Amino acid sequence: MKQRRFQQVDVFSTTPYMGNPVAVVLDAEGLSDHQMAQFANWTNLSETTFVLPPIHPEADYRVRIFTPSQELPFAGHPTLGTCHAWLQAGGKPKATSIYQDCAAGLIEIRQEGDILSFAAPVRRKTGPLDRQHLDQIISGLNLTPEDVLDHQWCDNGPPWQALLLRDAALVLNARPDPAIIKDVEFLGLVGPAAQGPHAFEIRAFFPGQARFSEDPVTGSLNAAVAQWLVGQGLAPPRYEARQGTVLGRDGRIFVTTDPSQQIWIGGACIACIVGQVML
Repeated sequence: MKQRRFQQVDVFSTTPYMGNPVAVVLDAEGLSDHQMAQFANWTNLSETTFVLPPIHPEADYRVRIFTPSQELPFAGHPTLGTCHAWLQAGGKPKATSIYQDCAAGLIEIRQEGDILSFAAPVRRKTGPLDRQHLDQIISGLNLTPEDVLDHQWCDNGPPWQALLLRDAALVLNARPDPAIIKDVEFLGLVGPAAQGPHAFEIRAFFPGQARFSEDPVTGSLNAAVAQWLVGQGLAPPRYEARQGTVLGRDGRIFVTTDPSQQIWIGGACIACIVGQVML
């Protein structure tokens, strides 16, 4: 074991403890897969990341992303939180943008003031949900078919299945039944908001995990949902979403579309714990 630089970063919030935390081990070179998985299980956060020297020649650093039970090829709030920690620890990008090397490929990250934004990766699976999964989700949420305006596979690493509901109130009042939707690994809900600066209310659930849970603020879901909604004209090219309300958080996600139609997912980050960890 040795001391390694460590940060715990709150993502998608300018106020400490109101976003989604990610644990970041900044000096992860030499750690085994088992050691990474064990530490991620110990932190018990939705994700823990490990920063390594890049493999891709254009990348500034490489990152591996672990949940308490598995490794992910990509995740959104860990991408922004890791980049923030890397910059705060003295990281210097090779170009104007920062490039993260991860299992999903090369992810571009831009910094504009206090906001970091990542380029939404290409979705691995799109299209409407099959009838069996849709009926299962509707039943597990105690909804009616009329409550669902649209639905879509939003797989960009995590295999999100997403429902667009009639309004934000339906999203906020949803109480999923884990026994009914246990076969749905990643579930996202979206509802248009009637008022306020945010256009949509978002919630994210992990019914297929060993312990059912809700994620406070979710970059990967928001990225895939934005590609879906903007691409089908269901959302404007630039909007703000809110997530975490039911959990007492106030996550704010800024969605923008550049002239090439690339979707960018942005948010503020703030380090809440800075120090060293023995690994």
